[in-house]
Formats: sequence, structure tokens, C-alpha cells
Amino acid sequence: MAENKTGFSSSFGAIMAAAGSAIGLGNIWRFPYICGKYGGGAALILYIAFVFLIGMTLLLSELVIGRRSGHAAIQAYASLKPKRPQWRYVGVLGVVACVLILSTYMVVSGWTLNYFWESVSGALSSVEDGDYAAHFGAFASSVTAPVACLIVFAVLTLVVVLGGVQSGIEKASKILMPVLLVLVLLLCVRSLTLPGASKGLYYLFHPDFSLLTWEGVLAILGQALFSLSVGMGVMVAYGSYLPKGDNLFRSAMWITGCDTAIAVLAGVAIFPAVFACGQSPEGGPGLVFNVLPVVFNSLGSVGSVVFGGAFFLLLAVAALTSAISLLEGIAAGFSESLHTDHKRTAVVVTVGLMVLGVLIALSFEGGVLSGIRLADMTIFDWFDKLSGAYLPSICALLTILFFGWFMKKDDIEDELSNHGTVRTPWFKVFYYFLVRFVAPLALVVSLVAGIWGE
Repeated sequence: MAENKTGFSSSFGAIMAAAGSAIGLGNIWRFPYICGKYGGGAALILYIAFVFLIGMTLLLSELVIGRRSGHAAIQAYASLKPKRPQWRYVGVLGVVACVLILSTYMVVSGWTLNYFWESVSGALSSVEDGDYAAHFGAFASSVTAPVACLIVFAVLTLVVVLGGVQSGIEKASKILMPVLLVLVLLLCVRSLTLPGASKGLYYLFHPDFSLLTWEGVLAILGQALFSLSVGMGVMVAYGSYLPKGDNLFRSAMWITGCDTAIAVLAGVAIFPAVFACGQSPEGGPGLVFNVLPVVFNSLGSVGSVVFGGAFFLLLAVAALTSAISLLEGIAAGFSESLHTDHKRTAVVVTVGLMVLGVLIALSFEGGVLSGIRLADMTIFDWFDKLSGAYLPSICALLTILFFGWFMKKDDIEDELSNHGTVRTPWFKVFYYFLVRFVAPLALVVSLVAGIWGE
């Protein structure tokens, strides 16, 4: 670790912070839908295999790079290969991906804050004619409400990051992650007690291998690869904060396990309720903002406030833990490279992200800037596509190639073995094969398939 650099104070705090980074909105609204659409239990089995064999491989590689170098993304690669400084551009690419992701993420996260407030205030249960699709369209395309919400969310994220690694990020994660778990468990219990809930469980877990198409395999692989916040340099920055005595393999297992568990529990919380109320299990924002409010409203006024409020609070907490890590990754990368004060850098970055966020928010379908299009795509769509598919994929591929083919093998084994205190026979027999061949091939296939399918 770099000299005088403040890191996490405990293994638990480090795991909670990294798990919070990995657990985001995609776990809650996208993962369950992918499982249901592509074979339920069959998709779940394949997802678990992908996330632990390939996704965790990428996660562990970034943690090793971060802790070995003691630096955030931009400086980490160059410091490990000083004679090849061009590797620093992998870190630069990761930070750029973080900027694009977070500027879009703040917009969507602001929507969750709005819907939480509307749920607990009762406004959501009194939507005219129960037309929640029209209600969401009117909100998302307005000029003031989405902008105000993204600014509130950005400020909340900044406040945590300004608190520092231990007093800000670690302390917040120790609170927010248990809150997230309690919320999702309460929602699971309530959802499972609804009449007809078993249909939702069948949709989510019944193994139907006939639905597991090649398209589904690629979708599951993509979700597994990028649900752990890899390919953005975030875990490199967090790796640089890890205590030297931490068992990196065990930490990666905990992070991956928490991420997968929350995704599965989110499906248990959502789909039994959706089916019990006779709604369609449509994926993405349509499910969250158009369908689920109908479900909550069908539970009565009290049920709508409590169940709906708890769900949108869950979304907001998941969004916040991920946004904290993204902002820290950007601020740490810039402040190290430019030799600027970390807190001032975080403030400047946040202001810039808010400017980008306003542009993106106003370009959503129906917004005042939605008429600005390139190749029939709005600004919102372009940011979403670049940040959600291509840049993280490319950065993850370059990272795993650096780790497997250019980083010193002795350095890797020294980190994984905690300087010889932990036995790592699996490293030479199994893990190194995943790093050098399986993970890069999976990323290439995912990238080519994504481009080919355009």
C-alpha cells in the first residue's frame, strides 16, 4: 500500500464496501428477469457457474492489482510495469467508463428517490386511473423533477465520499448493507405470503433447458461478468485500501456470494408478488416503475405505503452503495494522477457528473433534449450503451490480459498467499488457467456477440 494511504480498518468493512459496490440496480431488476426468461433454474445454475468461475476471477485480479500497487486505477498498472507506462491507459479507460456509468446511474437512482417519496407520502397510490406507465413517462420527461432528484442523489453520494475511506465509505457500508439485507428479507417474507406466490417462484426457479438459448447464454454471461463492478477500475481502487493481512481469495468469495445472494433474494421478493397480482413479469425499468406500483397499490393503502416504500428504499440503498464506489474510483484516480486534494477532486468531479446527468436526464424519451439523436438513438441511449456494454467489457479484457500475461507471476502468488502465510495450490493448477485463457475468451465472445448483434 502506498505510504500514508488510509485503507479500510477491518476485513468486514472492506467486504461490505466492495459488496456494496457490486450490488446495484441491475441485481434487483435485471438478474431475476434474465433467469425467468432463459429457463429459470437452468439459467440460475449457469449464472452461478459464470459468476464464480469468470466474474470472480476478474474481481480477484483487480483486487490483487490494487493491493500490490497501492494505487487507484490510473497509476496502478503503470506502477506494476514501469517500463511499459502505456498500461496506464487501461486505468484511464476504466475511469472514463466510471464517469459515463455514474452520470447515467445518478439519473436512474434519482428516479428511485422520487418513487420512494411518492410511495411513503401516498401520492403513488392515488395516480389517476392507475396508469403508472403514463405517470412514469410524465415524471421522467419533465424538466425539473428528474434533475432535482439526481442532484439530491449526487449530494448524498458526495457526502459519504468526503467522509474518507474509514469514516465515510466503510462506515456507511457497514450500515447500508445490513439495511439492504433486512429490507430484501422483509420483502421476501411479505411477497411469499401472497396468494398465488408460487407461480412467481416457478417462473424464477423452474429449470427449463429448452429456454436456455445461445442468446440467453450470452445474456447470462454478460450479467455475471459485470454484476461485480469489474472493468471500471473501482475494485482496483478498493483493493489498494485492503489491509495487507486480508485473504484476498476469501474476500472475493464473500463479495461474490453477497452479490449473488441479493440478486436471488430480489427475485424472490419481486416475482411472487407480480404473479400474485396478475401482472406481467416484464424486465427493466418497465417492471420497476410501471408494473410494481400496480402490485403495491393492490395491497391496499397501508400495504402500498409500507411495501412500496420498502422496495423503493431498497433500490435507493443499492444504488447509493454502488454510486459511492464509482465516485471514489473516479476521484481517487484523478487525485493520484494529478496530485490534487482528494476531497476537492471529489467535489469537482461531482459537479461535472451532475452537468452530464442533467444532459442525460433531459434526453430521456419525451424530454426536451430527446429530439437530439445520432443513429436514431438519444443521448441517454448512447451513454447507457457505452457504459453498460462496451467500455467495461474492453477494460475488463485488457485488465485480465495484463494480469495473466504481463504482471509478474511471483507478485500475484505473493498477494494471494499473503506473503506465504496461506497455501495456494489451486493457483497453479486451476486459477491461472482461468485467468490466462477462460476469462479472456469469455470476454472476447461476449464483446463480439454484442457487436455482431447490433
